Amino acid sequence: MAPTVFREGAFRFFFFSREESRMHIHVSHTDGEAKFWLEPKIELAMSQGLSQKQIADTLSMVQTHEKEIRNAWQNHFRN
Repeated sequence: MAPTVFREGAFRFFFFSREESRMHIHVSHTDGEAKFWLEPKIELAMSQGLSQKQIADTLSMVQTHEKEIRNAWQNHFRN
């Protein structure tokens, strides 16, 4: 299961239900994908196929939507 937290433009932000417990978010795009840690701070964990601009854009989106991502994580994994 990979619930979508939000979409922005061509990017889909989601997490996998059965993955590591450290809070993070995955990003999918037709060009590639990325993963960002949210703890202990927001930072790029990995990327594949995305340009530096796309990575910078997605980092900005993660920062803008941080509260929404954290709330979705807590609500999903609390169950």
